[in-house]
Amino acid sequence: MASPFDGYEVEARMRPEAQEWAFDLDRVLSSVVALEARVAADAFTAQSLGVERIGNATVLNASGLVLTMGYLVMEAEEVVLTRNDGARVPAHVLGVDPVTGFGLAQALEPLELPALPLGDSRKLKGGARVIIAGAGGRAHAADGRVLTRMRFAGYWEYLLEDAIMTGPAHPHWSGAALVDESGALVGAGSLSLQGQTRDGEAAPLNMFVPSELLPPILDDLASGRPAHPPRPWLGVLAQDFRDHVVLVGVNSRGPAARAELRAGDIVLAVADTTVSDLGDFYTQLWAQGPAGAVIPLRIQREGDVFDLEIRSADRTTMLKRPKLN
Repeated sequence: MASPFDGYEVEARMRPEAQEWAFDLDRVLSSVVALEARVAADAFTAQSLGVERIGNATVLNASGLVLTMGYLVMEAEEVVLTRNDGARVPAHVLGVDPVTGFGLAQALEPLELPALPLGDSRKLKGGARVIIAGAGGRAHAADGRVLTRMRFAGYWEYLLEDAIMTGPAHPHWSGAALVDESGALVGAGSLSLQGQTRDGEAAPLNMFVPSELLPPILDDLASGRPAHPPRPWLGVLAQDFRDHVVLVGVNSRGPAARAELRAGDIVLAVADTTVSDLGDFYTQLWAQGPAGAVIPLRIQREGDVFDLEIRSADRTTMLKRPKLN
């Protein structure tokens, strides 16, 4: 069986040095485990996210509760955690929160690993020093910096008001731990993105979801309850283009497909409020009421402009429920 750590090593020059940190580096890194998930072929997210997913998770308490990204464990039928020493432990998905993007799982056998304390990322400013840690110990950790804090809108109807952007880019960012100078967990790795240097050259970076978003929803998520009321979902894939929101696709099982929206359509307004970027679009969409609300849209298609109404849906009803391993 191949190791879930192989191929994700950080370049030696980028790895943290133990003497430069005021905590036990190896102990902190041991709290990050590899996570492998298997999803049924007929799952709603199987086509977009794959049926075999691999990433990282961070131990939150002595009972084996771990934090990861929801897209890794969404609809998972089987989850396995691997410690840095290679020991494998089965786990069960507890919950996924589409608003923050977090996912929680519970080890079904003792992990016997230290928990990483939750910190508060709001103390992190641009230039702050951090460790970006994937599972596998020092060879899989990077000595990094916070590049900036910013609003981030994802094409899949997702909005994060204060995302943390870090560099250098980690080769295994999914669910990776962002650790501050006190040794606390201040974020979970979500995406690899492309930035630019001051000279205009491409520079890969990572986006982390801030840790302070977890405590308000932790109890609900750990209990399998919705952490937030379901938002209205259209099933569109959209991007910003020249001060417009342009659809690049629609989910075949979503409300937008039933309303015959298609790639190339431009969203001009939601409920008569003009939208010029994804953040505006999602904010106005979610302001129309809970999932199931009727969403008035103004659409431009080639040379035509027309209004239509779409009854939104609850995306979570499309997902398979977690099953105990």
